[in-house]
Amino acid sequence: MKRTMFVASLLALGVTAAIAQSNVVEQRQALMKEMGAQTRPIGAMMRGQEPFDLAKVQAGLKVFSENGKKFVTLFPESSKDAPKTEALPAIWENKAKFESLGNKLSQDAQTAMTAIKDEASFKAEMPKVLQNCGACHNEFRKKTS
Repeated sequence: MKRTMFVASLLALGVTAAIAQSNVVEQRQALMKEMGAQTRPIGAMMRGQEPFDLAKVQAGLKVFSENGKKFVTLFPESSKDAPKTEALPAIWENKAKFESLGNKLSQDAQTAMTAIKDEASFKAEMPKVLQNCGACHNEFRKKTS
């Protein structure tokens, strides 16, 4: 009876760990999708395909600022081998650099929220924010075709 309870406890613990690992991956993917959704209209504004809209820019910057700090906390060691993720092992091998890029995204977005007042300041400041995305993706995300 004790063995059965012990085995059942171990199985329950394993299932709980798998659910927690899946949950953290889903959380970070949701934050990334939210940032991606903000990037589309901002990119279109930068290319002149959509009119400049300060409210949309500020809303996007707020998401970048908040999510930049959040997503770096969602890569615990236990999620290193999670399936269905594009995270590279480099995240866990160079955690300090990874976290500094997320924090820099957040800081640059906060700075841009204050600095961007019109289309000219938007075109000058927004690339500084978006380059953080590229820097992180180039080093810490699997390339997709």
